Order: sequence, then C-alpha cells, then structure tokens
Amino acid sequence: MPEARRKVGFAVLLMLGATLCFAALDATSKHLSQTYPVPMLVWGRYTFHCLMMLIFLAPSMRLQLIATARPKAQVARALMLVGTTGFSMAGFSMMPLAESTAFLFVTPLVVVILSHWLLKESITGGHWLAVVAGFVGALLIARPGGALSLQGIFWMTLAAACYAIYQIQTRQLSPTENTVTMLFYTALVGTVSMTLAAPLYWGGPTPGWIDAALIASLGIYGGTGHLMLTRAFRYAAASFLSPFLYAQLIWAMLLGWMFYDHLPDLLSIAGMAVIAGSSLSIALSERLKQASAAKDRDTAC
Repeated sequence: MPEARRKVGFAVLLMLGATLCFAALDATSKHLSQTYPVPMLVWGRYTFHCLMMLIFLAPSMRLQLIATARPKAQVARALMLVGTTGFSMAGFSMMPLAESTAFLFVTPLVVVILSHWLLKESITGGHWLAVVAGFVGALLIARPGGALSLQGIFWMTLAAACYAIYQIQTRQLSPTENTVTMLFYTALVGTVSMTLAAPLYWGGPTPGWIDAALIASLGIYGGTGHLMLTRAFRYAAASFLSPFLYAQLIWAMLLGWMFYDHLPDLLSIAGMAVIAGSSLSIALSERLKQASAAKDRDTAC
C-alpha cells in the first residue's frame, strides 16, 4: 500500500510539473510573439521538441519510435495539435494568459459533443447540463467590456476546436498505438510542416542569443511537459489524474500576474470556475461510469 501511495503521489507531482511546463510555454510564447511571427514560434516549439526526442529516445527505441499501423491517422492527429499550438499562440499574443487558457479548457465540453456526433456515444442529461454551463462560463469571460479582444477569442475558439478533434483522434488511436510513438509523430509532423512553410513567414528581426534560447525553450517546455504527462499516466489512472490538469489555470494566473501584471476580474474568475467545474463533472462522471463497468465485470466473473 505505501508503495502504491508513493506512485500516486509521484504521478500527481509529474502532472503538476507538466501543467507548469505548458503554462510556461504559453507565457514565453506570449512574450516572443510581440517581436516574432507566431509561425516561427510554432516551428521552434516542435523542432526543439523533436530534437529532444531524437537525442533521448531514438538511441533506445530506434525504429519503434516511428512504427505505426496507421501513419495517415498519426499525421492527421499531429496536424490538429499543430493547429492548436498556432491558434492558441495567436490568441495568447492578444489576450491575458489566464483567460486565454480557460478558453482551451472548454475543449472537454466540445469533445462530449463531437463524441456524440462522430463516435455515436450516448450523452446523459447531466453531460448536456455541464456542456451548457461550461459555455455560459466562456461567455462570462468573453463578455462585452471584458479583457478579451474579438480577434483573440476567434483564435482561441479555433484552438479549442482543433484540440477537441485532436483528443477524439487520440482516443481512437490509443488502444492500438504506442503513446511515445504518437508523441513523436506530433513533434515530427510539426517540425516538417512548419519547416516546409518557412518561406511564407520567415523574416523580420533576427533573434539574439537570449531570444534564440527562449524560442528553443518552447520546445523544451512542450517536450518535457508531454513526457511528464505520459510518465504520470504510468503511475496512476487517467480518470484520477485528469482533474489535476486544471492546475494549469492556476499557473497561468500566477505567471500572468508575475510577468504581465494582470489578474482576472471577478466575473472572469467566475467564468473560469464554471468551465473547470463543468469539465471536472464530466471527468468524474466518466470515472464513475468506468468504475461501475469494472464492478459489473467482476460480478459477472
């Protein structure tokens, strides 16, 4: 029992570390986007992530790193994450960190709708209530006279849509595909696609060594965060860990206050709480459903 508790505690620490990495990535991209084009930052985020995986994982995994039975699905899923990164960076460049991050947490609510439409999964009345409440929370943040610009809201809405499709594709691939391989394909496809598109956006000021290091840090934050996330799920169930993803909202609020001197107003905080509560209720509902199904299987045996 003590060993199991230690593993669960370690998983929680890994999850908190991963969400801090993601919040740091967002805060750094927000700073850099005031000087450099967002596509260049997306290129940096995936290129250095890809290099990290090649350096630390390729020597041991070799061809297993790219072995997949569904390469087209892997590429399509990776492109959705590239879209999420690009649209969210564009949104972060125009809006405060905490409120922008909250918009991405509407994603689980969109996933519920897409799962019903694409995967033909049934949705309970409680799920629909959570979805409606979550979107009401988003409206509290995006209300007229709030801190968000319409253009920024547009970018974050596109980011949330891409992220929802990415999560649906992840659910479809996870039963048969290696998690690390899926992670590598996101880094590889992001690197290749943004490198091929470089002539369309490359230009402007040349980064000095400090800004170059910050651009490289985007990939380090992203790669480290995803590796910590993957490792966390080895030590504890996803249904238990998923609520800790919302620590990213707290990190975003703290980083926004520390580096950009911004704190959300009360209505925005209320909206964030409603979004988090709605998404958590869905996660907990799924956890209870899985526990009930496991109990029924045990009873049947």
